[in-house]
Amino acid sequence: MPSLDPTQLETLVVIAEEGTFDAAARRLHITPSAVSQRIRALERAAGQVLVRRTTPCTPTEAGEPLIRQGRQLRLLLAEAAASLNAGGDSSDGAVVDLSVVVNADTLATWFRPVLDEVATWDRTALRITVEDQGYSADALRRGEVLAAVTSEPKPVQGCTVEPLGRLRYTPGAAPALIERHRRGRGIDWGSMPMIVFNEKDHLQDEVLAAHGATRPPVVHRVPSSHDFHEAIRRGLGWGMLLDAQAAADLESGTTIPLPGAKPIDIELFWQRWRLDSVALDDLSEAVRRAARAQLRRPRGQRAGQRTDQPRPPG
Repeated sequence: MPSLDPTQLETLVVIAEEGTFDAAARRLHITPSAVSQRIRALERAAGQVLVRRTTPCTPTEAGEPLIRQGRQLRLLLAEAAASLNAGGDSSDGAVVDLSVVVNADTLATWFRPVLDEVATWDRTALRITVEDQGYSADALRRGEVLAAVTSEPKPVQGCTVEPLGRLRYTPGAAPALIERHRRGRGIDWGSMPMIVFNEKDHLQDEVLAAHGATRPPVVHRVPSSHDFHEAIRRGLGWGMLLDAQAAADLESGTTIPLPGAKPIDIELFWQRWRLDSVALDDLSEAVRRAARAQLRRPRGQRAGQRTDQPRPPG
């Protein structure tokens, strides 16, 4: 493949972000015709169609690697511009965009010290996408983000991966709800209402499967980490309580563990592009510090053992 034009790559990235050629043109301050010309030229160089002309526009399988390259180039150019402007007028110069994907419970709990650190960095924009930890690695594959908190231990092509630690969830409910559905020493799994975060949330199903049960007739959907916890406290249904959020309630008895049900630990990993970027390195170190301070140790790790060395790709 011949060398690719950086301007054309950036145009491809903007189309993926904005969804249409017209919106990309407005953001780039050029005409829609110029956007089309750039993409046609890039497709000729690549020898393949790179963008599906749908609404919204989406990259083809051939276009996704080029979007990753375009975002990598954008990051490196922004860092170079920032270093050239070091010590100058802070209102001038490029902004370094750090796009990451995390799950909602991570954002609501242990990831917050990362926000504190990034808040002290000049001309750095943190762009967070919320996605279930089981699906967040897909955003890396599509080139949408630089890094991800994921439950996927196998590195995405072009990325490094390292263990962060474990989130623990305890099946719990309000005491009154449990009493209404108690059967002897256990509970009637088939009748007690259940709460899920969204259609990708299957943690509760794992508990049901362990008890030989399937979903009850009433399943509530509460797609907010804070409100999910609050819904359980108010007796709407049972669900998986994140220990970091629910420790006080479990201790006071506002919510209690379900009889006979065991906690579930979710192993989390940090995946990031294999890229020589100071900003991405700094973000990764901030994530490590936050994880060491608040997450349970990764499985198999001894007390005091560090986890900040990326696992070799493979």
